Amino acid sequence: MTNQNSKSGTNSMAVPEAKSAMNRFKEEVASELGVNLKDGYNGDLTSREAGSIGGEMVKKMIMKQEQQMSSGQ
Repeated sequence: MTNQNSKSGTNSMAVPEAKSAMNRFKEEVASELGVNLKDGYNGDLTSREAGSIGGEMVKKMIMKQEQQMSSGQ
């Protein structure tokens, strides 16, 4: 089974215009967690550091969506 929407070896966003907002969000979360992100390459992060950033981002997005759903927005 192949996915025609994915590009092998690349990160592509469904909404390219959201890239800068996602980068700001990632930097904000990394700062909150005490993980030092640099401009550009961050391949020297441990799996734990990188995973904690992504996991916290997902957690915050889910919480935001649940708040919006409960307030009827």
